[in-house]
Amino acid sequence: MPKSNIKHIAVAGNIGAGKTTLTTMLAKHYKWTPHFEDVDHNPYLVDFYEDMHRWSFNLQIYFLNSRITQLIDIRKGKQTVIQDRTIFEDAHIFAPNLYEMGLMTARDFENYSSFFNTLKNLIGPPDLLIYLKASIPKLVDNIQKRGREYEENIRLDYLKRLNEFYNKWIEKYRDGPLLVVEVDNIDFANNDEDFAEVVARIDAQINGLF
Repeated sequence: MPKSNIKHIAVAGNIGAGKTTLTTMLAKHYKWTPHFEDVDHNPYLVDFYEDMHRWSFNLQIYFLNSRITQLIDIRKGKQTVIQDRTIFEDAHIFAPNLYEMGLMTARDFENYSSFFNTLKNLIGPPDLLIYLKASIPKLVDNIQKRGREYEENIRLDYLKRLNEFYNKWIEKYRDGPLLVVEVDNIDFANNDEDFAEVVARIDAQINGLF
């Protein structure tokens, strides 16, 4: 079993990469406490996918507040938590992408970035970051399979740009231990051997058996 001083594991990845599925499976396997992204009760998500320019800033502020609350709870608690998506993805991927696509104004982006920079002094990186790397066809296939109505309006160019931001972020990530899982080449959700391989790699990371 992993060391008991591990407190915060985070699963990162683009829309449709399999974060929630892997978070659920790992929480069950290790008896960790899962923290999920609450998409069902997000008051901005449906509006955002219908009019990204109008609702981008509101959505990002909602996510920022939601995830900082999660991180505060993790720090206060005694349990080991595995988190579905991180606050760093909002700041390094989603907000800059919206700004560069012209879907967030310069004023809103500067306000958001300033707010994040203030908050990040209150938090630290996860003990282990698991990044689910997937191609655009794989992401689209997964999104179609789960059939969330509000995701039907996601544009391919939006997914592609997010993937580019993710890959740039991961290439430069030096904040802590990182495990990259190539989702195109593994099916942890339906193949026990593939899931066992992911678990073995996690054990190696957090026990220092590199």
